[in-house]
Amino acid sequence: MEDGKPVWAPHPTDGFQLGTIVDIGADSLTIEPLKQRGKTFLAPINQVFSAEDDVNKHVEDNCSLMYLNEATLLNNVRVRYSKDKIYTFVANILIAVNPYYDIPKLYTPETIKQYQGRSLGTLPPHVYAIADKAYRDMRVLKMSQSIIVSGESGAGKTENTKFVLRYLTTSYGTGQDIDERIVEANPLLEAFGNAKTVRNNNSSRFGKFVEIHFNEKNAVVGGFVSHYLLEKSRICTQSSEERNYHIFYRLCAGASEDIRQKFHLSSPDTFRYLNRGCTRFFASKDTDKQILQNRKSPEHMKSGPLKDPLLDDQGDFNRMSVAMKKIGLNDTEKLDLFRVVAGVLHLGNVDFEEAGSTSGGCTIKNQSSQTLEHCAELLGLDEEDLRVSLTTRVMLTTAGGAKGTVIKVPLKVEQANNARDALAKAVYSRLFDHVVTRVNQCFPFDSSANFIGVLDIAGFEYFEHNSFEQFCINYCNEKLQQFFNERILKEEQELYQREGLGVNEVHYVDNQDCIDLVEAKLVGILDILDEENRLPQPSDQHFTETVHNKHKGHFRLTVPRKSKLAVHRNVRDDEGFIVRHFAGAVCYETTKFVEKNNDALHMSLECLVSESKDRFIRELFDNSNNSKDVKQKAGKLSFISVGNKFKTQLNILLEKLRSTGSSFIRCIKPNLKMVSHQFEGAQILSQLQCSGMVSVLDLMQGGFPSRAPFHELYNMYQKYMPPKLTRLDPRLFCKALFKALGLNENDYKFGLTRVFFRPGKFAEFDQIMKSDPDHLAELVKKVNKWLIHSRWKKVQWCSLSVIKLKYKMLYRATACIKMQKTVRMWLCRKKHKPRIDGLVKVRNLKKRMDRFNEVVTGLKEGKQEMSKQVQELDASIDALMFKIKGTIMSRIDIDHEYQGLVTRSEQLLTSMQNKKKEEEERERLKRIQEEMEREKSRRAEEEQRRKQEEEDRRLKVEMEQKRKQDEEERKKREEEEKRIQMEMEQQLEAEREEEAGRQAVLEQERRDRELAMRIAQSEAELIPEEVQNDAGLRSNGTSGLPSSPERAAADGTPEFKNLTMEEMAKEMTELLSRGPVVQATKAAAGTKKYELSKWKYAELRDAINTSCDIELLAACREEFHRRLKVYHAWKSRNKKRNTETEQRAPKSVTDYDHAPPVKTASQQNPAPPIPARQHEVAMNRQQRYFRIPFIRPGDQYKDPQNKKKGWWYAHFDGPWIARQMELHPDKHPILLVAGKDDMEMCELSLEETGLTRKRGAEILPRQFEEIWERCGGVQYLRSAIESRQARPTYATAMLQSMLK
Repeated sequence: MEDGKPVWAPHPTDGFQLGTIVDIGADSLTIEPLKQRGKTFLAPINQVFSAEDDVNKHVEDNCSLMYLNEATLLNNVRVRYSKDKIYTFVANILIAVNPYYDIPKLYTPETIKQYQGRSLGTLPPHVYAIADKAYRDMRVLKMSQSIIVSGESGAGKTENTKFVLRYLTTSYGTGQDIDERIVEANPLLEAFGNAKTVRNNNSSRFGKFVEIHFNEKNAVVGGFVSHYLLEKSRICTQSSEERNYHIFYRLCAGASEDIRQKFHLSSPDTFRYLNRGCTRFFASKDTDKQILQNRKSPEHMKSGPLKDPLLDDQGDFNRMSVAMKKIGLNDTEKLDLFRVVAGVLHLGNVDFEEAGSTSGGCTIKNQSSQTLEHCAELLGLDEEDLRVSLTTRVMLTTAGGAKGTVIKVPLKVEQANNARDALAKAVYSRLFDHVVTRVNQCFPFDSSANFIGVLDIAGFEYFEHNSFEQFCINYCNEKLQQFFNERILKEEQELYQREGLGVNEVHYVDNQDCIDLVEAKLVGILDILDEENRLPQPSDQHFTETVHNKHKGHFRLTVPRKSKLAVHRNVRDDEGFIVRHFAGAVCYETTKFVEKNNDALHMSLECLVSESKDRFIRELFDNSNNSKDVKQKAGKLSFISVGNKFKTQLNILLEKLRSTGSSFIRCIKPNLKMVSHQFEGAQILSQLQCSGMVSVLDLMQGGFPSRAPFHELYNMYQKYMPPKLTRLDPRLFCKALFKALGLNENDYKFGLTRVFFRPGKFAEFDQIMKSDPDHLAELVKKVNKWLIHSRWKKVQWCSLSVIKLKYKMLYRATACIKMQKTVRMWLCRKKHKPRIDGLVKVRNLKKRMDRFNEVVTGLKEGKQEMSKQVQELDASIDALMFKIKGTIMSRIDIDHEYQGLVTRSEQLLTSMQNKKKEEEERERLKRIQEEMEREKSRRAEEEQRRKQEEEDRRLKVEMEQKRKQDEEERKKREEEEKRIQMEMEQQLEAEREEEAGRQAVLEQERRDRELAMRIAQSEAELIPEEVQNDAGLRSNGTSGLPSSPERAAADGTPEFKNLTMEEMAKEMTELLSRGPVVQATKAAAGTKKYELSKWKYAELRDAINTSCDIELLAACREEFHRRLKVYHAWKSRNKKRNTETEQRAPKSVTDYDHAPPVKTASQQNPAPPIPARQHEVAMNRQQRYFRIPFIRPGDQYKDPQNKKKGWWYAHFDGPWIARQMELHPDKHPILLVAGKDDMEMCELSLEETGLTRKRGAEILPRQFEEIWERCGGVQYLRSAIESRQARPTYATAMLQSMLK
């Protein structure tokens, strides 16, 4: 911006325009055009490029420019085009701009000779230079070559292809007829495969790959043409300004009168397949007069002929006829071709109308009867068969056996039109295949060493409306662009290697994801289209929806409404899709995609033409059908689609291209009007981008795109240097110049023949060289200084070389000594080689002795004998080794003795192995015997376990039956008790009433008695008997119960015989008022017999452990468990009051433990042994075992899912618990035994717990004992017994018996 240098900025029509930078924004620049001073515009930073100092300067190779970008490329092409230099190199790629007129002396034979054998770059760019480079590469590298000619319609691809073929056949042909045939084949292919389009008057509507084959002497011997993707839709429809294929118009314009009469030809406007497009002929003024008036259409007569310097329908027909004769087609074959072309024209004029019948079909119009007759005649078909086949369709069912049932289905008018067009396309496409085949037959070859292939195929295309043809062409260009990138980079790398630069590999953006989008299996667009064709009712909308659904979110695919063009945004989502190609996004309208992908005829038409009376027509379809698999006749599920066929051909083509060397010609169309000397910059820039040239420049930015030979730099800057420096050779001159300037060595590289610059660095170098003279003088001083340094370094290098030579001589002398030593060693080794080899073999045999010792060690019998034999063999080996070392033995003697030792060792090894096997066999039999014993014992254990399980089941059944009987007895007992209680209550009620009456009487008597007593007292008269009775009554009423075991035993139970009737009734009332349930008889008697309420806890425990009185023992146990209930009730009430320490029992129960002066019973007097009577009672009591699930009260609300549920086990010795277990899932088991853990055990009696009434709660003794032992209960109970803390129970008695 400070220097005011011009830059290239975008322009809508010219592509780029010159301007200067006025201001710099965030992501844009403000540009002032040079041609419009005062006006400015904004341009994106990435679209503004540096310009050369001289914008009118042009170079033959664009890489020679200082600034390498798309703007300088476009300007270079523009300047050269204005000077009629239509060819430009970008590295080894040729850009060819169509001039639209003949440039004098550009393609003359003299020019051809001028380019023969000349290297690329030595002459101006030319298509001949590319052709000669391909030939020289083929000859030198012994590898086939390919020339890829690409560009859009009208860019000159076909013409450049013809120039390449003419150059190769003229320069390196054999001078025979074969060379002329290869060149003359082009007009014939153009007649059948080219047509006038909006963009090109002679547009190739197919791709072709022409191979020119060479023999071992590199001379032309033959050729071969492969064709791709003929545009069949053009046969039936064209736009208003386009024409059908040239052959139709040439036949109408140039055919002789007899041919015209024979084939019933007339003007183009009379044929449906021609009159919907342009019906004018190509003709000059002279040839237009030669065409008869009845052959011209009204449009032609009104507007005149079409003008093109290379096209003339009448003249081209004559030239085509001559070319046919030159390539070997006789008159009959020519007439066959013309007849089929005329038949296709007449077929298009067949019209249909709705049938009047109820079948719903159609019929051929009466006006078309003559046309139908002509068509059937020209194609060799029966007229009636053709009529039926065009209006009906044959269907085969599989239900009627092997052949099936034939059903004729009438066609509607639209279906009949489609069938007619399909037949026309099929006939013409097979005719074109025949023409290509016939062309290939005209230049055959027996053998070929290599070939040069020229690929002429349409370039990247995008129109306002793009269909299936554009999709296939752009898919092909995606594949070719990928190949182009790979190959160009490879050649760039080869140049760097050839010049010795040692540059890292240059990478590029791959378009493989776009190719996969089209051709991937199952999910590719072509496979989705094939699947749609196989459906019973395929539709373009369903196909489009499937494509969008399968590739939702794919970077390369989007919906039409996201297009930048308004015309595409109107397309619905199910009517098209946008693909982002390497050259830009293209919107494809999927209408008729399904129809164009299927070129198969329905069965009736295919059978009709296959059985034609005309041999030529039959051969057309027989050759086509024979090339396909027989299975293709099975139906639409196995048809080969157009897209699939094209994909297969394209992959074969790319394999062929990859196996060859390659050159590229990019053809450019300068303007849309197809006129000379008009350069439309924006349109050409778009073509350069689509052809990949801009991406090539981007790729070269990563390498060294600017390059200049040493001699050019020398000539460019020698005028700035003094004579002293100009005397240097160009390479040294450049080297001195660069070193003196102090340039960064990363910005340039010296090759063998040229200097390579990073992008933009050549411009910096040029600016330094053209700076002010003072700076140049300083530069000259630096160059002189560098030369002196360089020469001094050379002197140093020479000195070092002499020193190096000295050390080299010393090294060689040492090497000679080493060689002599090695030779002597070799001679000595050769002499003693047999003994050395023998010693090595014997040593190897010695190493095997370890194996013998291992085998001997493993033996159990005969070990000494075998060990002795091994030692003898070892001694023999040592003796042989000593003999070989000490005496000179021949190889035969050594081998003989060695073989003897080997035989002995093998025999010994065999015998030891046999013994080992015998021992192993004995061991195996022993193991089998032991296994049998184990199996026998296992079966016995299983039988015992089975019997035990049966016994357990029986016991459980008995326990259940007993539980049920107890339950029934309990229920009966309760009912009986209820009945007795009711009777007693009734009796008591009656007694109360009687007592009330008696009390009234007694009260009256008492009053009477008191009165009598007062009277008697006054009279001092007493009644002795009454006084005694009264005193006895008071004595009995106030006497207390015993308070200790001794007194209770002495006094016995209080007697009721001295009580009066009133006191007995009162006592009975107190007894019955204790509770609603009557106590058991024995317990009631014991309670009355002993008063234990004032006994201490220790006294109760000692009485239980030592007493032999059964009744006292039962009473103590009853009182003990009653106190436990009281304790636990008190504990639950006072649980939340005491938070620091948890009191085990109330003070009244445990105060004896805390009284300091009194020792416990166990400390005062050790517990005596259990009396025999008590032991017998404990053994005879009933033992019952129970198991129930439980959850601790604290975990009830913490664990709602019952994950902490445990098991509670209990062993009841008679009515009271003896052992207790709590098993928790997350804690250790809690074991409790009676006596030691009374405060923590269940205080209820067996009857009160209700366990006997709970179904499934009772378990077998064995089950309880297994769990008890597993949880360590035996050790726990044993320690309690040894510490004299366990109360005597059945369990303690059994454990003591077991210990004794």
